[in-house]
Amino acid sequence: MKFRPIFICFLFGMATHITLAQMDASVLKDVEAIEGDVIDWRHHFHENPELSNREFKTAETIAAHLKSLGLDVQTGVAKTGVVALLKGNQPGKVVALRADIDALPVTERNDLPFKSEVTTTFLGQETGVMHACGHDTHTAILMGVASVLSKHKDKIKGTVKFIFQPAEEGPPPGEEGGAKLMIKEGVLTKPDVDAIFGLHINSGTPVGTIKYKPGGTMAAVERFVVNVQGKQTHGSAPWAGVDPIYISAKIIDGFQSIISRESPLVEEAAVITVGKITSGVRFNIIPESAEMIGTVRTLNPQMRDMIIKRMTEMARDIAKAYGGTATVEWQNNTVVTYNDPELTTQMLPSLESVAGKNNVVLTKASTGGEDFSYFQEEVPGFYFFLGGMTPGNTEAFPHHTPDFKIDDNGMLLGVKAMTQLTLDYLNAQ
Repeated sequence: MKFRPIFICFLFGMATHITLAQMDASVLKDVEAIEGDVIDWRHHFHENPELSNREFKTAETIAAHLKSLGLDVQTGVAKTGVVALLKGNQPGKVVALRADIDALPVTERNDLPFKSEVTTTFLGQETGVMHACGHDTHTAILMGVASVLSKHKDKIKGTVKFIFQPAEEGPPPGEEGGAKLMIKEGVLTKPDVDAIFGLHINSGTPVGTIKYKPGGTMAAVERFVVNVQGKQTHGSAPWAGVDPIYISAKIIDGFQSIISRESPLVEEAAVITVGKITSGVRFNIIPESAEMIGTVRTLNPQMRDMIIKRMTEMARDIAKAYGGTATVEWQNNTVVTYNDPELTTQMLPSLESVAGKNNVVLTKASTGGEDFSYFQEEVPGFYFFLGGMTPGNTEAFPHHTPDFKIDDNGMLLGVKAMTQLTLDYLNAQ
């Protein structure tokens, strides 16, 4: 076994002494041997996606695999989640590894041989179901990590808790779910978790590259619903009523001025997006009401509070100016994904040891959101981004789109990274 030089972190007056090893040869052999299985699992999940809080078959497949490894497996956590414990041969800390398992209401549009043909009804609309964010890769990677680590309990000082989390994309309206519900049900206790690691594959980052950021790395996410009330009338006589669709357009335009004219964007980014408008039943009727649903993304708590306040005021006042009324309902979906600075610095050499120092890149914060952030509110956590784009590719389709693709070759590094992080953290002195 070859050892790297001792790495010492002095941050905020605290010192962490950790000896980091290059990946043990026997561990590396098992990691490389599992790659084919990881790809096969990923293809299976991709072809058979399930929406949030409905990941029944996905959970069955995960649980069966973990049980086959001899792990202590718990199912039905936060509705469809799966949690498993692996105890090393020596006592020590507890580290949690998390993968999200849900898919999205997106109709897949590509020529993959394992393309999803699954359809469902979501919020009253017929839609396809697709792993359009890469959660299928996260699940397969963590199953691979479990396979590898279960063969090397002699190298583990402490306990590994594998968390396969449902509903990262948010539970259906009226339901609980996701990381919040897992925490509520005690996933970070019995035994108490000391630190948690997670990753997200990225379609725009080349295979072989890892990106990270200490501190705030992904945004707090709010879901909002604006209900606009007007007065119904014939489409030929708009003066006889109050048009909620017209008011909605003015409100949307006003919301964007909050970002462009009121938000100090030199401090942090912020985004307001209206993603859905519902109103009316016929071309020649001005309807009684309209509903808009959207999201706000912020990286600064003060900006978050200001934007919520101003949107609520603006919707009300604009509607009033045009003879209608408007109210805004708010739901918090995630807080800021915050990478503990000390833990991030401590574990950075682990990523460099498996990816190469030049392939581990400091990145900027993203306005995407992650409910991994709720775990990080409870225990120190480190969340990083894994390259999933074919090197040399000039076109990368965004996440949450019908053309989203991930290169299978990116997943081996994910298994290596999560395995090395686990062993280095638990074996730290």
